[in-house]
Amino acid sequence: MSAAAKKPAAKLGVGKSGAGKSASGKAAAEKRVELLFEIGCEEIPAGMLPKAEEELKANLVKLLTAENFVDGVAVETFSAPRRLVAWVRSLQAKQADVESEVTGPPKSVAYDAVGAPTRAALSFAEKHGLPLADIYTIQTPKGEYLAAKNIKRGRTAEQILNEILPRVIHDLTWPRSMTWTGLDGARFIRPIRWIVAILDGKPLKFSYGGVVAGTKTRGHRFLGSSDITVRDFTDYEKKLKANGVIVRPSLRAAKIESELAAHAKKSGLKIHEDAHLRRMVTYLNEFPSVIAGDFDPAFLALPDEILVTVMRDHQKYFALEKRNGELAPTFLAVINLAKDGKGVVRAGHERVLRARFADAQFFWHADQKCRLADYLPKLEKVTYESRLGSYLDKVERVRAIARWLAEDWSNRGIAQAHVLDADRAAELSKCDLATDMVRELTELQGIVGGLYARAQGEPDEVSDAVYDHYRPVGLEDPIPRNLTGCTVALADKLDSIVGCFAVGVIPTGSSDPYALRRAALGVVKIILERKLPLSLSLAVGAAAKALLTHKPKKSMTPEQETQVLDFLLDRAKFVFKEREGFAYDEVNAVFRAGGDDLVDAHKRLVALKAIRKSKNFEPLAVSFKRIRKILEKANFSGGDGEAGAPELFENDAERELHHAVRDAAKKVQADKIAGRYSEALETIAGLRKAIDRFFEEVMVMSEDIRVRNNRLTLLSEVLKEFTTVADFSEIAAEERRS
Repeated sequence: MSAAAKKPAAKLGVGKSGAGKSASGKAAAEKRVELLFEIGCEEIPAGMLPKAEEELKANLVKLLTAENFVDGVAVETFSAPRRLVAWVRSLQAKQADVESEVTGPPKSVAYDAVGAPTRAALSFAEKHGLPLADIYTIQTPKGEYLAAKNIKRGRTAEQILNEILPRVIHDLTWPRSMTWTGLDGARFIRPIRWIVAILDGKPLKFSYGGVVAGTKTRGHRFLGSSDITVRDFTDYEKKLKANGVIVRPSLRAAKIESELAAHAKKSGLKIHEDAHLRRMVTYLNEFPSVIAGDFDPAFLALPDEILVTVMRDHQKYFALEKRNGELAPTFLAVINLAKDGKGVVRAGHERVLRARFADAQFFWHADQKCRLADYLPKLEKVTYESRLGSYLDKVERVRAIARWLAEDWSNRGIAQAHVLDADRAAELSKCDLATDMVRELTELQGIVGGLYARAQGEPDEVSDAVYDHYRPVGLEDPIPRNLTGCTVALADKLDSIVGCFAVGVIPTGSSDPYALRRAALGVVKIILERKLPLSLSLAVGAAAKALLTHKPKKSMTPEQETQVLDFLLDRAKFVFKEREGFAYDEVNAVFRAGGDDLVDAHKRLVALKAIRKSKNFEPLAVSFKRIRKILEKANFSGGDGEAGAPELFENDAERELHHAVRDAAKKVQADKIAGRYSEALETIAGLRKAIDRFFEEVMVMSEDIRVRNNRLTLLSEVLKEFTTVADFSEIAAEERRS
């Protein structure tokens, strides 16, 4: 037995030798290489490129990380209309070998009484592909066991990248994809025409969608070659620039910025700022250049909103303004060419814009041959949602909700709330959907209605409300400029949310076809910025009533109304946390005490954030957590007494807390009614001493059931009385031992 035991033990030297090989493998792995990866295809829509660029980087990093191959690696991604590019630096040439020690069966089982190996020892060696001589023993707390060195050889960068790069392409997500090798073939946003994959100057060997990776890229469609051999990223970027492609979006954006500024300065005008358009033209062009064009000044008789929208959304042109803010009869266009020496491109752009403006001018005059309100019956043929009826049905529901809101605010003494103005603005709000102008320029819905209403003599309060009622479309967008506009905007958004929830069109993680999250954020933003006193639950109820009393006359269950309310409150919490900067536990504490009135909730949040810095606050929060846990563990919902029966108190700590609660409750109630939340919270924080003494001197769970219930009643009253401003038990604070 001893001889047999010595054999495997002697092979420890082999294990050391193996470790030495692993170290040399590690040294080899320290060599760093560079990857150039390009997916070349037909033109990708410009709006999709920034996200695709980010996702390409994320996919690469994810798959490299899964291979334990990302340490020290730098990944940059770029995009242009016909390509997605990744530049990966400091890749290991080879993965390090991974050495591990594997434990086998006990020595007593692996060898028999005379030291001969048993089937257990042989199976262990076979399992790991080692001769029995390479198996050795180790000492463990449980005794001697067989062990073996297991070395997982690292793969080369070439092997790993040939495997993961096709997956990187496959895993890119698009709103919709195309196939070009049959329905079962590869999918991408556009057909892939070439792939560049070069590692350390050598091409990788893989294919995707029938396209074999190689070293050849393509330049600009008109300015460059369609057959360019490259060696690495530096060579790639240099040669593409010589062939009409600026690879980096940041450099294209800088070129556009510089040329826009130069043209504006030369003409003495200023650019009508549009960050979205600047971003769009950056991704629309591979080699952008800016040219100027003019249009007939007679078109300036049209409203600026129409002219700017035609230039921006239809033609991707930048409007120019005079120093006084008036539009100038000129524009700047970004073209995908180096220059326009003969002015042919400029003439083409001017001709197209002239035709667009002529159409808009025709629609402007033709639409106003009848009053805006005359378009209302035509909305019956415009479907809003198949189960919620037409836009005419929606208008009637919005009118009902708007009247309810205006009446509520009028009753509260908000003088600007005019029910008739709100009703008229709601009546006209969707009429422009039936006009030729909006059918042509859908981006102007609401705006066109407001312009027509003003041109036709409607009061400014009404026309401005129609113009603004889609606002805000995002948290950075302004709210409607007057109260009537806020009223109609709230009514419209509430109707959309309530109606869609009623028919089961509820936002999911990947789908929100009616932009209900955006609508809910709009509701929250309007209420908070305008400081409107509004009960969300009553507003949801009013919208549900409008849905029941007007077409499609659909009822909502109480559960559905609660679901809508929770949806709105979730958006409100998001705004308070992400935009207003309140801590998550502060928001939870305030909403646990009630969030139906968002303006009131905001006041309580401000007060809570301020008092949180006081010395009594967090210790008191710990005590409130303890009270809640005690009551939950005892399954106690409340007693008969208001704050416990004094005759059942057994010591001074109970009596002190009882008196403190009774005195504080009166002051807190008065402060809450007056909206003095800071004072109310300070009074609550002042209870800390009495509550601390109670927990130090009183055993709540007395064996006497009457005494126990009396103490639980006292604690229940503490929780009930002093969690209506904010529930302190929601505050994250370190639990103290008491």
